[in-house]
Amino acid sequence: MRKLGIPTVLDRLIQQAVMQVLQRRWDRTFSEHSYGFRPGRSAHQAVAQAQQYIAEGRGWCVDLDLEKFFDRVNHDKLMGQIAKRVEDKRLLKLIRAFLNAGVMENGLVSPSVEGTPQGGPLSPLLSNLVLDELDRELERRGHRFVRYADDCNIYVRSERAGHRVMESITQFITQKLKLKVNEAKDPKSTGTPVARPQERKFLGFSFTAGQEVKRIIAPKAVDRFKRRIREITGRAKGVSLETTMEELVPYMRGWRSYFGFCETPEVLIGLTRWVRLRLRAALWRQWKTPRRRRAALLELGVRERLASNTAGSGRGPWYLAKAKALSVGLSNAYFKSLGLPSLFEEC
Repeated sequence: MRKLGIPTVLDRLIQQAVMQVLQRRWDRTFSEHSYGFRPGRSAHQAVAQAQQYIAEGRGWCVDLDLEKFFDRVNHDKLMGQIAKRVEDKRLLKLIRAFLNAGVMENGLVSPSVEGTPQGGPLSPLLSNLVLDELDRELERRGHRFVRYADDCNIYVRSERAGHRVMESITQFITQKLKLKVNEAKDPKSTGTPVARPQERKFLGFSFTAGQEVKRIIAPKAVDRFKRRIREITGRAKGVSLETTMEELVPYMRGWRSYFGFCETPEVLIGLTRWVRLRLRAALWRQWKTPRRRRAALLELGVRERLASNTAGSGRGPWYLAKAKALSVGLSNAYFKSLGLPSLFEEC
């Protein structure tokens, strides 16, 4: 479990002020290949850059996974890098105090001897400073790479080159940065940090093979979306539809805002339809009895004969969610009137 070091209100205010001053000075010195926690840069830009490298023929990816990065940053090394950029000893002392503040757990404070406390405004900037040394080394070697926080992918032309790069960069990270690379990748994929980009996910996205490289939503991201929707609609049995929508709508809007960047609209259309089916099935369960189901369908404008036949059916909720009566009564327009967003605007 990853621990968060949430600062007090006063400490957060001070950290925010320090971060704003230092970021204006430091950000312009960071690598153009770094996209995380920087003004005017985003995860979408990082994914688009990775896509460009693949389209240029770099069909192998070296996936650098820094093990517990935020927990392992060496304080002395970090302060040495800060001292090269900051002359004011009072500010250096203040930053050191933030790093050593510790984490409270079960009412007891344990001191921090390494790592940058997550949850503080200053931590993202300090993490970029630590990894700027990695960026410069990768640039010096002429690699094509994209880094977002501690998620870094290097794109090469062959598997052999990928293993060679992985070995040498791991040595650099271990010896120079005093960090650890996690080489145990997901066993459901290739089991190795060097793989085709199509077998990897980067910031929730993956890529298609072939001449035209397209951005797609990584399967794990789709699975997480479905799992969350099932949780929300599963609770709809005991609460009003309005309550369900209050939880569902902001989640779908946020998800669309990020994953709408994909280039496979058919996936977004399919997921939107699937959400509507989940809601129809949830309402069908909520109505419970044939009598209530018939009355609800009639109220929604379904023809009497169709409403009666559907209400008396012994089929399950998921099967009937696709039935004509529910498609008519609980139409796309009906859900839209309740504020349910589409994951793809044109569907």
